[in-house]
Amino acid sequence: MLWIKAFHIIFMVTWFAGLFYLPRLFVYHADCQDQVGHERFVIMERKLLAIMTLGAILAAFFGFWLLAGWHWPLVEHWLQLKLVLVAALILYHFQCTRIVTQFRLGKNSHSGIFYRWFNEIPALLLVAIVLLAVIRPA
Repeated sequence: MLWIKAFHIIFMVTWFAGLFYLPRLFVYHADCQDQVGHERFVIMERKLLAIMTLGAILAAFFGFWLLAGWHWPLVEHWLQLKLVLVAALILYHFQCTRIVTQFRLGKNSHSGIFYRWFNEIPALLLVAIVLLAVIRPA
């Protein structure tokens, strides 16, 4: 099971790297004024989204494997709360996917300042998720 845990952590890091960088691209893309820059950001966002989605899927796969092997049934409250926060992170990921599509279609309606704040959400979720996983409060 330690191998499974290691792979879960590796793919979680991959996912979070994308979750931290993609919204940063949104900041720059929202402030971009030229067509060449817009096209470059569209390509970068699409490719990064694909990599981070793969990381998310594999992190979830290995996470479910860990749940089945070590924590089933789900009676620990810290783990229940962690899974709620992971669900929020998945919703954030879907929102990023929606934003990538909006930028691609030229329909972005938010400023760079909005995306600077939007960019902070995964950091807050990461802190809470890691603290719950390590401390495991009763």
